[in-house]
Amino acid sequence: MTLETIILLVILGLLAGFLSGSIGIGGGVIMVPLAIWFLGYSQHQAQGMSLAVLAVPVTLLAAYTYHKNGHELDWRYVPFIAIAFIIGGYFGSKVAISLNQQLLKKVFGIILIIVAVKMIFFSSAKA
Repeated sequence: MTLETIILLVILGLLAGFLSGSIGIGGGVIMVPLAIWFLGYSQHQAQGMSLAVLAVPVTLLAAYTYHKNGHELDWRYVPFIAIAFIIGGYFGSKVAISLNQQLLKKVFGIILIIVAVKMIFFSSAKA
């Protein structure tokens, strides 16, 4: 591993961590594209790395910061969503590894576009 690669990895981690903590994005939206563009990863490798990095200890402190500052996270919901996320992640990874990289990239990009359009034009305002 070269010094340049280590620097890119640190930048990727800092950027993804900052964006995850500040606006709730990081893994799929930031790490996957940057790993493909700057590290030369395949779509499959980038998605796997993103999943590996965003393990519970990484995000727990950021979530606790929101809760501690009065943003009323309902911790009773967390175990249910987390268990379902684990199961969904397992089956989703089985589907992803069976797709060729070009199709997977297109699906990934389309989902990002759909989410972006929904967030920009159709998001509900819950205060």
